[in-house]
Parts: sequence; C-alpha cells; structure tokens
Amino acid sequence: MRFFSYFKPPPQWIIFATVLVGVIVGLLFYSVYVSNAVSYLSDDPKTCVNCHVMMPEYATWRHSSHGRVTSCNDCHVPHTNLVAKYVFKAKDGLGHATAFTLGTEPQVIRMKEEGQAVVQENCKRCHSTLNQNVGLLNISLEEAKHDKGKLCWQCHREVPHGRVKGLTSTPNARVPTLGSPVPKWLSKKIKK
Repeated sequence: MRFFSYFKPPPQWIIFATVLVGVIVGLLFYSVYVSNAVSYLSDDPKTCVNCHVMMPEYATWRHSSHGRVTSCNDCHVPHTNLVAKYVFKAKDGLGHATAFTLGTEPQVIRMKEEGQAVVQENCKRCHSTLNQNVGLLNISLEEAKHDKGKLCWQCHREVPHGRVKGLTSTPNARVPTLGSPVPKWLSKKIKK
C-alpha cells in the first residue's frame, strides 16, 4: 500500500486530480466509441471502411468474385492460430489508425512485406485443391523475391480489387457510410 500512497496527491489537489483523471478516462472511452474500436474484433468487411482511404478497396472487393465468398480477413490476416490472427490485426490496425489519425496515410494503399506474405499464404490455403489439380507452383514470398516463381497477384492483378489507383478509382461506388461520432443521446438533446 505504501507504493500507492506515493501517487496520492496532496489534500489541496485531490479535487483537481479526481477531475483530471475523470476527464482522461472519459476521453479514452469516447475515443474507443468514436473509433468504433470494438468492430475491429470482428471479421465484418464494413469495418475496413471506418477509414475512408479503404473505400475503393472495399468497393472493388465487394463487386468481385471474392466478394461473395470471402471477407477482408480471409485474405489479409494469418490463419495459423487465433493468437497470430489477433496480434497481426492489432499491429496492422494500430499502424493504419496512427497513419489515419496523423493524416499520413497514402492515397493508394500498398501492402507491406509482412502483409504480402500473409496474402500469398492465404491464396495458397484457399486454392490448394486448384493448385494441386492444375499443378500450379506453391511459391512463397521469399521464393518470389529470389525469382523462383511469381506471387499469385502478379498474374491475377485484377483479383479481387481491380486496378485501384486511389480515392478517385471508384468515385460512384456505394460503400457503407460511417455513422456520426456524436452519441445518440446527445443528438436527441441537440435536436430539441
């Protein structure tokens, strides 16, 4: 208990410290609410358009052959085990959220090397029967980097996103819209 008494403010500062901690906790909870953070635990593709930069990717995926049978996570997240899946999602998501918050996100999304390895392995996982029956190569990212074959999307460029060249690639695409960050109870009070 002596350790915690070190953090206790002097008596004249208790009200100020309590209010400050309350404001910080409130802002934290509001940030989680506004960012729709809980949605990132799901596999719902609509979560990906929480960031407007992903709208062309969502629209092109939705109207592709993959849009009827896959979600974004089927291709872009490792499926080796549950821990690997959520560690990858957390790391990747924090990177995207940080870039979006700071306004440093590129207008055309490019996969990093770690993401390329995951997508390649997921292509092979889903299409393993086709690869065996047709005799296609079972190439990894490492092998492709050493010219021992090609990655799946080097031949199948249009699958599943088409040729996305930025936010103007799909100007009339219908994508799910983001809700208002204002809580419903506050919106009702403002309208009165």
